[in-house]
Amino acid sequence: MNTKLFTLSLIEIILSILITVVIIYTTYKILKWLFFREHDLRGNNLAFTIFTSGVILSTGIILSAILPSITNIIRLSTTQIEVVETSTIILYSGLYLLIGFVVSVLINTSVFFLFSILTRGVDEFKEIKNNNISVSILVVTILISITIILKDSIALLISSLVPYPQVSNFL
Repeated sequence: MNTKLFTLSLIEIILSILITVVIIYTTYKILKWLFFREHDLRGNNLAFTIFTSGVILSTGIILSAILPSITNIIRLSTTQIEVVETSTIILYSGLYLLIGFVVSVLINTSVFFLFSILTRGVDEFKEIKNNNISVSILVVTILISITIILKDSIALLISSLVPYPQVSNFL
């Protein structure tokens, strides 16, 4: 058994779980604080629950594109001859998560804007607060569709920021 690889994989699993839980919890709290202060998941508003689930799923999809870049930083730091400081790893990880969070906010905002353009005269937040399930499902479907389409571009953007070691060109 390769103990170094085993240890590295355990670190990646623990880091992924911690980051995911913190980001999803933060996303839920911000969403609730900004838009739905009086609603919660225990209430009778199924539209709010569907909407919240869609936003959290969208955030999870974006995180699934970002976490491999964070684990690549850890892998590079353990396999390089040069010592990489923990602060550098944390700095890059934080930068990647910040970019992911900003992209997530942009995606959510663009979905609301797109939905407003497509359905003039419908206030999404008011309809979701009034437990309009059909509006909630439509908004979540658009949100998840746009997220899936943008996921690979986000992953490419993040991986372009990974400080890979220089390799000489033999061709």
